[in-house]
Amino acid sequence: MLRQLRPRSAFRQSPAKLVTAIWESSRTYAGVAAPAPSANLQGIDPSKLTITKTTTPASLVDPKQLVFGRTFTDHMLSLEWTASEGWLAPRITPYQNLSLDPASCVFHYAFECFEGMKAYKDSKGQVRLFRPTKNMARMNKSSARIALPTFDSNAMIELIAKFASLEQRFIPSERGYSLYLRPTMIGTQRTLGVGPPGSALLYVIASPVGPYYPTGFKAVSLEATDYAVRAWPGGVGDKKLGANYAPCIVPQLEAAKRGFHQNLWLFGKEEYVTEVGTMNMFVALKNKETGQKELVTAPLDGTILEGVTRDSVLALAREKLAPEGWLISERKYTMRELSEASREGRLLEAFGAGTAAVVSPVRNISWKGELVGCGLKPDQEAGEIAQRMKDWIEARQYGDEEHEWSYVVPQ
Repeated sequence: MLRQLRPRSAFRQSPAKLVTAIWESSRTYAGVAAPAPSANLQGIDPSKLTITKTTTPASLVDPKQLVFGRTFTDHMLSLEWTASEGWLAPRITPYQNLSLDPASCVFHYAFECFEGMKAYKDSKGQVRLFRPTKNMARMNKSSARIALPTFDSNAMIELIAKFASLEQRFIPSERGYSLYLRPTMIGTQRTLGVGPPGSALLYVIASPVGPYYPTGFKAVSLEATDYAVRAWPGGVGDKKLGANYAPCIVPQLEAAKRGFHQNLWLFGKEEYVTEVGTMNMFVALKNKETGQKELVTAPLDGTILEGVTRDSVLALAREKLAPEGWLISERKYTMRELSEASREGRLLEAFGAGTAAVVSPVRNISWKGELVGCGLKPDQEAGEIAQRMKDWIEARQYGDEEHEWSYVVPQ
């Protein structure tokens, strides 16, 4: 007999309390018991880090030949967790395959979450991380939501910094290039019973990358998608779970067949604009009555991923655009509103924002047989706001502007 589920308010608790609540409410399922976490679990201890360097270092790839996420560095960072002991000693080892039992719960019930973050090399050769505290906070929320363990963010940032420092030879010095870091957590318990995992693995791999799109900083075309839904209220669309991404591939392939780069995900009979591909969506338009310029993105209503780049764009807009008279809004808006604004010449520009692409300008959107123009001239690849945002964010990522968002990795 299933235990009664916790009330919805449980999901508004802190990540650590949420994990405990999940464990207490779902210790057994179909007669299969899951080990309860100990009251005295070990936290992550960076002082226990061991490093085993590879004996066969890879040759560096010409940055111009890099394909996003295809080339990897020499090493990986990994930490194991058990419900009885907590976090075991962290290790940096040569990049290698994982050895997992075929019954590991990650394969059967999608106990998996991840993050996307980058390390940059500034003009002085220093390695920098961009807003890593945001990534670690989001990863803790994601892991707690699927009953995986949480961790101390500062300890994990310290380990990731040491890992990035070790792999810094892979970071291209050219502007627009970086080292993409992929922290990943998976449930590893060997069981076909459905319940919170009694063991987990947290690992970090790294990939030197250039511009996300092969075309570089150029405008893309979107297909408004209403026949498939990326996320829904009460779901997990606001968490960075692997299970959110696989179902989006087929609609993306369908859009590509019709000549579009990505999907623009719509939701509900109102056709609210939510996200673009795997990015947050922004539009700049003029108010119909007042003519005031407004930068709009969808609100964090549980269906929208709390993007680090999204938060950066909003913060920069409030800092730099609001004094110029712009209204900065997190509100619901519809595809019909964009279509109307485009026809009336009030849709100034649109762009996606995310870690991989940073800023991706949008040229047009296919919707109900109509091609909605997004304010760009035929010979223009980016609007003024998209270009300024890219420049402002990169200035902080690469250390041109010293800012608290930029974390300098100790050497």
